[in-house]
Amino acid sequence: MISSTGARVVRYLVLVGLAALFLLPLYLLVRGATGTSAEVATGAWLPRVPAWDSFREIFSDESRPLARALANSAIIAVLQTVGVVAISLPAGYAFARIRVRYGDAVFGVVLATLLVPAAITFVPTFLMVSSLGWVSSLRGLVVPGLFQATAVFLFRQHFLGFPRELEEAALLDGAGPARTFARVALPGAGPVTAAVATITFVGSWNAFLWPLVIGQDPQSWTVQLVLSSYITAQTVNVPAMFAAAAVSIAPLLVFFLVAQRWIAAGVERTGISG
Repeated sequence: MISSTGARVVRYLVLVGLAALFLLPLYLLVRGATGTSAEVATGAWLPRVPAWDSFREIFSDESRPLARALANSAIIAVLQTVGVVAISLPAGYAFARIRVRYGDAVFGVVLATLLVPAAITFVPTFLMVSSLGWVSSLRGLVVPGLFQATAVFLFRQHFLGFPRELEEAALLDGAGPARTFARVALPGAGPVTAAVATITFVGSWNAFLWPLVIGQDPQSWTVQLVLSSYITAQTVNVPAMFAAAAVSIAPLLVFFLVAQRWIAAGVERTGISG
């Protein structure tokens, strides 16, 4: 039998191996951004002389406004995240707590929207946004993504498991439904709110197809559109593309590192962690 010390060593070795596996993409990203195209193509482990010129190049290229794209992506992701949480949180609470006629049927319709392929709603959504004059605008990029059936489902799952006794005690103390929601239910939804906010933020930041269609003006490009511009039919600027990719994922890494504890707790409380 393996001793406790041996088992601990094996466990640490496995964890180190898994950590190295997950860090491999980051290593490849930094290597590609600091090396030459030839070194990337030949698979060199490290560049002979790390070159940081690619990072200066991507911000000085006027045909690819990366700084503006980063700002656009941040604004869109923040607005969409706030909007999704503001709409989905009370909707999930209502589906979990308020018993009305046909309430379950309405929730079934909400879930049914998850079964509709995005390709089916893409053209009608574009025609609606175009008719409103929202092409190449923040409204056109943000508003269509404010309804997220997945977020409503996650909040409903959370509130179904939230102790009713706490809300009943608040009602007995004279608090109305709105005050009970704001003072009791809302503070207890912190972990699941962090999970939903993270999912929404990352999804909005990484969105490509909808910004590609709506963002027809380069000044309304998001960071994903700028990244795609480094790959053309004639050339591929490998170092600049890797450098831009490294810059684009930095906000996501910071966001995840700050919120990872609440994300894990939120996913666990929704009851779908397994």
